[in-house]
Order: sequence, then structure tokens, then C-alpha cells
Amino acid sequence: MTRWRLDLAYDGTDFRGWAVQPDLRTVQGVLERWITLILRLETPAQLVVAGRTDAGVHARGQVAHVDLPDDIDEAVETILGHRLRRVLPPDLVLYGLTRAPDGFDARFSALWRRYCYRLWDAGSRPDPLLRRQVAPFGGPLDVAAMDAAGATLTGLRDFAAFCKHREGATTIRTLQELSVRRVDDACGTVEIWAQADAFCHSMVRCLAGALVAVGSGRRDAAWLARVASRPFRGGDVPALAAAGLTLERVEYPPVDQLAVRAEQARARRDVAGAAVPDDGPEAARP
Repeated sequence: MTRWRLDLAYDGTDFRGWAVQPDLRTVQGVLERWITLILRLETPAQLVVAGRTDAGVHARGQVAHVDLPDDIDEAVETILGHRLRRVLPPDLVLYGLTRAPDGFDARFSALWRRYCYRLWDAGSRPDPLLRRQVAPFGGPLDVAAMDAAGATLTGLRDFAAFCKHREGATTIRTLQELSVRRVDDACGTVEIWAQADAFCHSMVRCLAGALVAVGSGRRDAAWLARVASRPFRGGDVPALAAAGLTLERVEYPPVDQLAVRAEQARARRDVAGAAVPDDGPEAARP
């Protein structure tokens, strides 16, 4: 088998997320169906992705891999990429199809994932042409307060207070960045940028919800500190609508470090840094 890397972008509005679900339109389902049909595979193609986005979440820099039989390498190089771009729907774009280097794993080799949550508040000028990628917020937001609050949550910690509970899944992550800015453009869009080695289920949208609570004045920094110390997610931490969230980029190490990184990522950590068994595919979800 030869491993192939796919670089993808999609508007998640009309997809029920990345992962295959019976009788539902998903990104993985559409891609696997067409790859299998184009190459006339006896066994259906199976994709592994860097970040399993939920229903309605978009991606500008998604990465996946697929293992295909060696005896069709020429067909992959000369036929699959060309035909796949022609048959995919307009809300799903294949930017690149390349032979993956040794040791590459779209999920486990990733160093970090970077997401952006975009909002229009009372100080913004919404653009109807961008409405599918930006979430509305009715009141004004204090961007400086949100940015300062986000900085207090970075580092290696348990993010159980900002995740949807999954039985047996770890919620310990290294959050490398959580920053907020208002873009100097015609819209005045508020952007919440989050970067981590991996994300728990709904983690970015819950972090964004907590920062919006602070930015709107409904909560303060002391509340955020209390929330962050909880071993569970409470009802006062909302998960914002999926429409505002986009996976912007997935970063990988140099080729000679791919395999090592994959082995490191297969072991999850506790807050002291000790390795414990991996929690499965939810590790890469937003």
C-alpha cells in the first residue's frame, strides 16, 4: 500500500461534519465514495483526518491521508487528482494530492491545529456574502478583555470545563495560543484564534463561548478562573454556533521527524506530563 496526502478545504454549512454517518452527507463520505468509484477499488477507500470537524464547521487547511494499493500508483497520479477535482461539489475543494513521505500520519504526525472563530458584534458591519462563515452576536464585545482572558488559559492543563464529555477520553491538552483581535477591515470582524497540539470535542467553541461571556460583560476574569479549575463543563459555558468556526491550518514536523511525532502523539499526558494510553479519535476533534 502507498500512502497519499490530501489537502482540503470545505464550507461545512451543508455537511453533517467530517466523519461518515449513515444516510447523511459528510465530507469523509463524499471523498471516500468518489475515490472508490474513480479508482474502481474492491475495498472502499478509508480516510484518516487531522481534525474531525463537527457539523457546520468549515476548513481552509484540512489534511487527510488514504492508503491505496501499490499497483494503481500510476492511476492515482494521473487520474485520481484530475477526476476528483472535477466531480467534487463546489463546497468541497481538493487543493493537493501527493505521495506521503515515510512515517506520515495525517492525525498523529501533526504538531498542532489552528482554528479561528469569527464573530460580528454591535461594532461590526456584517457582509451578507460572508454570513455562512461568521456568527452574529447582538451586543458589543470588549476585545481587549477577551484577549487578556484568553492568555490565562494557555499551557498544558485539563480542559474538561471546556469540552463535551466523552467516556474514557482525556481532556488534557497543550493550548499554545488563545488570542482575540478585531480585524481592521470593512466588517470589523472579531477573531478568536486557538492553537493546540490537539482539541477535545467542542473545545474551541466552548472556549470562544467563555471569552464572549467575558467580553460582553456578563462574566469577569475571576469567573473564568473558577470555571477553568472545574473537572467538568457547567451550563454557564456555552458552545457557540458551529458556523463561526474554521480549521485554518495543520502543521507537521520535518520529514525525518514524522514517525517520532506520531509515536509521541499516540500517548496522551496527564497534567504532570506523564504518558497514559491514547484516548482515540476524539483527540483531534474541535
